[in-house]
Amino acid sequence: MIEVKSFAALRRFSPDKLQKLNLFETDRFFCDVYCLEPGQEQKAHAHAGSDKLYAVLEGSVEVRVGGETRELRAGEVALCPAGSEHGVANRFSSRAALLVFMAPAPVRT
Repeated sequence: MIEVKSFAALRRFSPDKLQKLNLFETDRFFCDVYCLEPGQEQKAHAHAGSDKLYAVLEGSVEVRVGGETRELRAGEVALCPAGSEHGVANRFSSRAALLVFMAPAPVRT
């Protein structure tokens, strides 16, 4: 059976903090939707053994990978290679939603 979910229906925003909403997760990867109100961000961090993609579904965000920062708009995607410090921030006036894919999936606690 094909498992199908709607990221549009799943998305949820909160004034308190960035929302991370899981779409799919296996032992090999995870795929989340991140919802950011203006001013919200995911602090810079790194994953030693996992690559991550940030794909912008709506709005715009500022993505940092290594020492470089760049604005991404809806329809654009950025690669964060394993071991690179990365983070995302909504420094704009409207909401933003991202599809976030990581493989292999880190152990979540």
